[in-house]
Amino acid sequence: MPSRKTTKAALDAVQRAGTTTTAETAAAELRVATDKLAAARSALSAGDHDRARRLAEQAELDAQVAQLHAQATRSTLAAQETQDAARVLREEIARKTPR
Repeated sequence: MPSRKTTKAALDAVQRAGTTTTAETAAAELRVATDKLAAARSALSAGDHDRARRLAEQAELDAQVAQLHAQATRSTLAAQETQDAARVLREEIARKTPR
């Protein structure tokens, strides 16, 4: 049954996204994915397979958005740390360079 496979794919995506980092940096996006997955399961239990499929597909995409948001946040922090380290190094070189 396609809606069960779709729901399983959404569950897998939400579980992959459910890391501590994602929960900290993309909590809202992860919550949306989790809520849609729960709604998909409810729709599936109620026999509303079309609704279950749509919600599961949305949950899977929302989980991916949460992962990408967390990844972007980590990348931004890493870039800032690199810039800060480069600035400190430039300042140190400037202090040690004879004038």
